[in-house]
Amino acid sequence: MCGRRCGVWAGVLVFGLAVNLMADVKLPAIFSDNMVIQAGKPIQVWGTATPDEAITVQLGDDTASSKAGPDGRWKVALPARDAGVDLKLTVSGKNKIEISNVAIGEVWVCSGQSNMAMTLSGTDQAEQDASRARYPLIRMLTVARTNNIDPQSDFSGKWEVCSPKTAPNFSAVAFFFGRDLHEELNVPVGLINSSWGGTRIEPWTEFESLKLIPGFEKQIENTDKLRKGAPELWKEYREGMANKEKAFKDVCSLETNEALGLQMADPALDTSKWLEMDIPVQWEKAGLPAFDGLVWFRKEIDVPTNWAGKDLVLHLGPVDEMDATWFNQVRIGGEGSCKDGIVKFWEIARNYKVPGSAVKAGRNTLAVRVIDTGWAGGIWGEAASKMYLECAGKTDRVAVAGKWRYQVGPRLFGNVNPPVNHGTPTALYNAMIHPMVQYGIRGAIWYQGEANLSEGSVYTDKMRALIDSWRRVWGQGEFPFLFVQLAPYHYGNTNTLLLPEIWNAQREALAIPNTGMATITDLGNLRDIHPRRKREVGARLALWALARTYGHTGLVYSGPLARRATKDGLKVRIEFDSAGGGLVGREGASLSWFDVAGTNGTFARAAATIEKNTVVVSGGAGDPVEVRYGWAEDAEPELTNLEGLPASPFRMKVE
Repeated sequence: MCGRRCGVWAGVLVFGLAVNLMADVKLPAIFSDNMVIQAGKPIQVWGTATPDEAITVQLGDDTASSKAGPDGRWKVALPARDAGVDLKLTVSGKNKIEISNVAIGEVWVCSGQSNMAMTLSGTDQAEQDASRARYPLIRMLTVARTNNIDPQSDFSGKWEVCSPKTAPNFSAVAFFFGRDLHEELNVPVGLINSSWGGTRIEPWTEFESLKLIPGFEKQIENTDKLRKGAPELWKEYREGMANKEKAFKDVCSLETNEALGLQMADPALDTSKWLEMDIPVQWEKAGLPAFDGLVWFRKEIDVPTNWAGKDLVLHLGPVDEMDATWFNQVRIGGEGSCKDGIVKFWEIARNYKVPGSAVKAGRNTLAVRVIDTGWAGGIWGEAASKMYLECAGKTDRVAVAGKWRYQVGPRLFGNVNPPVNHGTPTALYNAMIHPMVQYGIRGAIWYQGEANLSEGSVYTDKMRALIDSWRRVWGQGEFPFLFVQLAPYHYGNTNTLLLPEIWNAQREALAIPNTGMATITDLGNLRDIHPRRKREVGARLALWALARTYGHTGLVYSGPLARRATKDGLKVRIEFDSAGGGLVGREGASLSWFDVAGTNGTFARAAATIEKNTVVVSGGAGDPVEVRYGWAEDAEPELTNLEGLPASPFRMKVE
């Protein structure tokens, strides 16, 4: 439930360094010890310094010089180098920076949402894989998560050498991909993990390329307004945050006001004008809509005569979020405090001991001070039957649910949302991709789509925009862009065809030059959106890279991809690319998940048989017009090639 309580309490603004602060030569974070530089490409090195400062860069026997411009920025280019290790990068100006343990090898950017971000520690056989991860020539840089409306010059992160200690925190897909490349190519491999769970594709796309997305004009207009109005918007945000923080301090100051606490818990206090609330309940549903802040609650309870002077236990249930609780002016407990920062006490049941010295026969007073900082608030976490007083050795209980009196205290300032967040188009590209576009890379791997589930064929256009933007800003031509087709999963939507539409959109993105797709319909878990078998995911991406990027011949690197469907009487014959050694049913299974539609457009399940490198489908309704395969989010279809790589789901017209 962290997502419910881990809201942003303070904005993070990243500003460029002022020129007068650039006295020392500085390098962006991508230049750090253990870095991997792309082999075979000119080596760009850049940074900041005092304007007009002379800069010399040396890598091995190669040197290059430059002078910082009026804005303090400088850049040099060193000649391309073959793969190598144990180099030192030295940058000299008024000061000297030495980067050690530099390797030259293959560099890949690894991006997407949570299935790319998922670390090795969360996969199957994680301990075994981590214990064997002694690969000093595999290094990973994990980019810190942040966002910005303007392109940034740096991010936070550092290169780490792969070892049993560091590997558990590596992106699992990136690790397995890099491991296979390293073992096959026998060169250093650098992996730049720039990913963020739950993110859409648009925030990762550079602004100009958003214009390639049909129907995206309104979002582009809104994003452009953010770009142009960012200073004023951030000013309003900072003012809002200041108001919120002041209100928070005002509320929290009452935590240490012991005199006020004793006053509000005094049995003699007149509460006849306080309002009433039936508890347990969320106070937003009982007279305090959209209220965040402090509320005092009081209840008079009758204690049996034979309990007088006995220790009791109060079962109050969870309180949302922080409480202090008194029994007859004796403070008996409390969970949470403003000084704890992120509040994490809303689901903790309150079970407080009441000392016998505070217990008297007959009428007793229970008082609870509740502070809620966001979302639902109040005493609402348990059923009424679970709210009671009990006495050791006694079988009867005294209910504390029911009508309570309440008095509203200081209110917190309402929610203040930053104008830009990780869902804003371009915001992740600006902060987590743009700072490295001068850095040489071989290619990119991508695992994303869950957050764009409902978009169908439009997702192909968004993939094209993303790939176009990265290739354009890197200026390294049509570098390889390899992506993962999503795994089957029960998303819980009424429309269970949303995932197949995305599958088809991803398959159609293969029309973009120099792309590749790892199909993983056999690796999913219908109850887990984060399937743990990431080893095979990385391996399948690596097959594409080895075959298509590095020219390893004889590799079958893709599962069957439907190329054409033609009529054969009332049957449909489907031809496939990437059939490998032949088409088979996985582990000898017969084929299912093939549907055929006639002229009425209604699909019906059809029988399917393999004939050489084609599949013949029969039994649909009438004259076949369209055919599809694996067209359901829970589909785990059986068609593979002899090498075990699964066929991609598809939908196509019958010729």
